Amino acid sequence: MVLPKTDSVLAEERNNKGILTLNRPKVLNAANYEMAEKVFVALNKWRDTKSMVIIKGSGDRAFCAGSDLKQLIEPSEFETNVKFFKVEYTVNFMIANLKIPYISLIDGIIMGGGVGYSIHGKYRIATERTVFAMPETKIGAMPDIGSSYFLPRLKGKLGYYLGLTGSRLTGIDALHGGIATHYCDSARLPQLEGALINLQNANDIEQVLDEYCPKIKSEFSLAKHLSQINKCFNASTIEEILTNLEEDDTEWSKQTIKVLRTVSPVSLKLTLHQLQLGASYSLGECLQMEYQLVRRILKHDDFHEGIKALLVRKDNKPKWNPARIEDVILEKHVLPFFKHFPDNDIDELPISVKLISKF
Repeated sequence: MVLPKTDSVLAEERNNKGILTLNRPKVLNAANYEMAEKVFVALNKWRDTKSMVIIKGSGDRAFCAGSDLKQLIEPSEFETNVKFFKVEYTVNFMIANLKIPYISLIDGIIMGGGVGYSIHGKYRIATERTVFAMPETKIGAMPDIGSSYFLPRLKGKLGYYLGLTGSRLTGIDALHGGIATHYCDSARLPQLEGALINLQNANDIEQVLDEYCPKIKSEFSLAKHLSQINKCFNASTIEEILTNLEEDDTEWSKQTIKVLRTVSPVSLKLTLHQLQLGASYSLGECLQMEYQLVRRILKHDDFHEGIKALLVRKDNKPKWNPARIEDVILEKHVLPFFKHFPDNDIDELPISVKLISKF
């Protein structure tokens, strides 16, 4: 039996509000080119005509669990994948520059591209089912969708810790960590969404959010480790981070070392350099940088190896090259990713406040 094809994104208009539903629940609403393009078209239409935009995921398992990874390593899909990232990063920039409120209901898994569809908006509502992570170093890639902008701007060195280790924030921790702006029980999300849709004045959004998203008194689960994170990840190189962790000599630091020794060594050093640059870049500059990086990542051996280990062989035993952090030379293995493409080989993202209407 052939299942009927469904729209990857549902776009509704109700009471002068735009509602987007990421609609690939069988693959945890994973983002692809079609989805990114549909979100772009809707936002481009609504940014001057609607009073607010609400975005959510279909099903109860995920908001959006990142990108469709298997397609990203298909050589025949390279040009399509490049177009996908071009549209996706442009959508990220568009969300950040919307003049109308943009509200993300980040219920369930939210990783990679899903973070890009939410983090740049003004309101981000987590639930007890929220699972946030940017686990790109585990697959030989780098955190993208503007990560080089928002991760360095999280409190202290938390963003560096999350970006390098791929560690997760679940439930209320997404709020404590600065990923979410509000927290609501998942059972109340339909009522919250209905109240927002029925609002007569978009200026009353925060009053509605205060009603459905009570103040939380619980403590951040990482609170006891924040001073360690700030001390150990306050370093200019991965080697210095490892030295700091070794000197810390606690169960937490030993586990963190184990994680860093497992992920792609090239990705680690690339990600750290990317976050260090992004700390002083604008969002637009970060997205331009990431668009350049991802074109090279798509062809990089570690990325293909990481995806195959995770999704093809399913042994979770990638063979990184170089295999050791100490063997990754910045000038040889990392800085070439940041070298500008010739002008005739790459076009820049169309990310100005006045966005083009089509690609």
